Amino acid sequence: MSENEHDTCVIGAGPAGLAVARALAERDLPYTHIERHTGPGGLWDIDNPGSPMYESAHFISSKSLSGFGGCPMPDHFADYPPHRQILSYLTSFAEAYGLTDRIEFGTEVRDVEKNPDGTWTVTRADGRVSAHRQVVVCTGSQWHPNVPELPGHFTGEIRHTVTYRSSAELQGKRVLVVGAGNSGLDIACDAARSADHAAISMRRGYWFIPKHLFGRPVDTIAAGGPHLPMWLQQKLFGGLLRLVNGDPRRLGLQKPDHKLFETHPAINSLLIHHLQHGDITARPGIARTEGRTVHFTDGTSDDFDLILLATGYVHKVPVAQRYFGDEQHPDLYLSSFSRDHEGLFGVGFVETNSGAYQLFDSQAQLIASFIQDTRAGLSTAERFARLVRSDRPDLSGGLKFVDSPRHTGYVHSDAFVKYLGKVAEGMGWRTAGLPPRATSVRQEAVAS
Repeated sequence: MSENEHDTCVIGAGPAGLAVARALAERDLPYTHIERHTGPGGLWDIDNPGSPMYESAHFISSKSLSGFGGCPMPDHFADYPPHRQILSYLTSFAEAYGLTDRIEFGTEVRDVEKNPDGTWTVTRADGRVSAHRQVVVCTGSQWHPNVPELPGHFTGEIRHTVTYRSSAELQGKRVLVVGAGNSGLDIACDAARSADHAAISMRRGYWFIPKHLFGRPVDTIAAGGPHLPMWLQQKLFGGLLRLVNGDPRRLGLQKPDHKLFETHPAINSLLIHHLQHGDITARPGIARTEGRTVHFTDGTSDDFDLILLATGYVHKVPVAQRYFGDEQHPDLYLSSFSRDHEGLFGVGFVETNSGAYQLFDSQAQLIASFIQDTRAGLSTAERFARLVRSDRPDLSGGLKFVDSPRHTGYVHSDAFVKYLGKVAEGMGWRTAGLPPRATSVRQEAVAS
């Protein structure tokens, strides 16, 4: 065993892991940071083996609302930054806070095990082990594809989009994209431009939200207020979308079977464009496959060479699944704190309708504050521990989310942020990280 029993082990150096490492470093809490890839960034590094990243990927939240607390994205970034800008931001973030040199790169974790004394043993793939007082798992939620079985027998190629990288793979092919998540919509637009024939299959109708309205990123309009009751937001913004997009049925799309905001938002400006120009065809769900032919639930059929499954991911935690439970969505307090295993945390597993980085930051700040107060023996730590065990707040924001695996444990961002802030305020904890200079000044003061 190493001599790390009293530190915290952070597993993963993607956005969530970096947020946690910064929060611990800000408080001068000892930690060990492990990352299987050769650099930080997680899935945003397209060269990271197993990453679902593809060349046309961009953020679906705007730069002004997407940076970590205390470290906004640069002004010169695009409104919706492409993946290479996001990776450069994460790399710069790690450097600015002195996190990079503390990461064990090229080290894969094989297993996490709880010890009888309440500590945790972390076993690396090369057999090395270390013991820690806490473990924060930040391995990400988009590495393990959900691969449904298609009815019938398709003799063409079937792939999940986790393997997709660029539109060059679609040239000369008849392509069907299955699913209307944001990556599925991006890839369908790639197919519209590059494939010989392109179609997208959706089991239900969706509300398609353009990335810009009135020349502004759409999320900045919502964030700027006024803050209206949810029913009124649905009515007003839903009406605006109907004016902007028209009747979706004229483009072959289905009418949404739910109210606006009751599914994960489909933020895309180009699919409607390509449907309007005949570059891609909208289809309903798949009834069966036969050879190269796909039969749809409306009685139509079409022939394809390639089916790309944009059917999402499950939240597996292979290094510690027995402690996290459900593979679809771990039952964590505030999507971060294990209810059953003291000293076990997870960041990066929240499903919500906003940019994730500020949420990761807030979760990381709470985790670090809890660890700090626990080490100091403060009463706030026990008060918070009681909340972890018993508090089950309604974080739906008054919405009734659709019944689908993705929306298991789904939270409304505004409700989540508001409640998390309320809890933090009650404990005297902050929910955002400090600017790099404030961190370095504080560390210099401690050193002197």
